[in-house]
Amino acid sequence: MPDPAGLVDAARAGDRAALARLLSLVERGGDEAHEIGRICHPLGGGAYTLGITGAPGSGKSTLTNALLGILRDADRAVAVLAVDPSSPFSGGAILGDRVRMGDHALDPGVFIRSMATRGHLGGLALATPQAVRVLDAVGMELVIVETVGVGQVEVEIVGAADTTVVVVNPGWGDAVQANKAGLMEIADLFVVNKADRPGAADTRRDLDAMLDLSEPGEWRPPIVTTVASTGEGVDEVQSAVESHRAFLAGGGRLEAKRAARLRDELRLVVAERLRLRAESLVGVDDRQQLEDAVVARQLDPWTAADRILTAVDA
Repeated sequence: MPDPAGLVDAARAGDRAALARLLSLVERGGDEAHEIGRICHPLGGGAYTLGITGAPGSGKSTLTNALLGILRDADRAVAVLAVDPSSPFSGGAILGDRVRMGDHALDPGVFIRSMATRGHLGGLALATPQAVRVLDAVGMELVIVETVGVGQVEVEIVGAADTTVVVVNPGWGDAVQANKAGLMEIADLFVVNKADRPGAADTRRDLDAMLDLSEPGEWRPPIVTTVASTGEGVDEVQSAVESHRAFLAGGGRLEAKRAARLRDELRLVVAERLRLRAESLVGVDDRQQLEDAVVARQLDPWTAADRILTAVDA
């Protein structure tokens, strides 16, 4: 069995292989992942998390790569988690992300990691904050979490960042998709990428109109146009991210946001542990009978759940 404490010490001393091993254990889940979380939790709190999401093909990885160049010019230690909630066997999008960020693959100040579900018992909703915690504990100043798509899982993951960037392309379809997927609610910054294509001004106008219809808050997400492949507008993206960070720093907003995130994570962990405990105490046959009774409408889901949880309370 690997020694989590030893791996953490080695990773904090700059051992990238130890850091990779820690993240593999976190992805796998189980007792080793829990022990790593216990060790890393009090060591973190310094890293800023930036979430980047958008439809496949919108240029998220190209934008991330361009941002990495700016951040490294400022000598900031950066980690990238490229999260793929889809099949852990396909790997196509993961490989593409790694290739597009290849400019920084050999930079000791950059750590790039792809993540997939891989059988983690709590799924990526639990594995991702654990991975961020590890990267925070080993001294990364900024952790960029990039998701492959815009489904519910991706929105949950990237919406847990300190600052969330939503990338769209010219065309009304992307704006509609952003609205339907709930991205309007989590976005702190919109990036209209590939702005050298027709329709960029229309997309910006549509996003502005949607923001006008949204319930106003203290922060109105700015809209930045970019051509990430050439670097055009990427400086403005970084400036907008820093502006949002400064906004959060005022009035204790960042601390409140992170506290709420940790409370949400705690609730997820408790729910997952209860589920696992219930499954271990209730036999497969008994659980199947309850499920069949619910499907046959002989029993409602709440009564069935009460019967399962009775085993946990015993």
